[in-house]
Amino acid sequence: MRRLIGLTLSLILLSLSACALFPNRDPLHINVVGIEPLQSQDLEVRFAIKLRVQNPNDTAIDYNGVALDLEVNGRPLAAGVADQQGSIPRFSETVLTVPVSVSAFSVLRQTLGLSQTQSLNNLPYVLRGKLAGGLFGTMRFVDRGTLDLPNTVTW
Repeated sequence: MRRLIGLTLSLILLSLSACALFPNRDPLHINVVGIEPLQSQDLEVRFAIKLRVQNPNDTAIDYNGVALDLEVNGRPLAAGVADQQGSIPRFSETVLTVPVSVSAFSVLRQTLGLSQTQSLNNLPYVLRGKLAGGLFGTMRFVDRGTLDLPNTVTW
């Protein structure tokens, strides 16, 4: 019985010390700084979303992939991935470019969701994504804001 209690206490202490090995990181600061059109195909529209990623931590963040999901006006609009890899140095920033695809069905859903009086200005968006960094290094992020698009945008 004493061995079991000793083993249990040892495992608890070991697990608590293991938590100390994982760095306590502040969340990344992510801002959408640009959206540029890309070559489109058939029934989809493609854009390059530029993200400014700021690392407010005192250690570098290594990443080996980026994934994004974009909601506009409460509805899914675009998704994209990029097999980029790199490092964001401590207390530094970088701009990442991720291609995203918008299907014709997503555009139709967005169009049907807009009221006739609603313009394309100040549409709320939510951008969810992740910087892949291995087993424990993946960092997820969310950016919210409003899109200001001219009324002459055509899909």
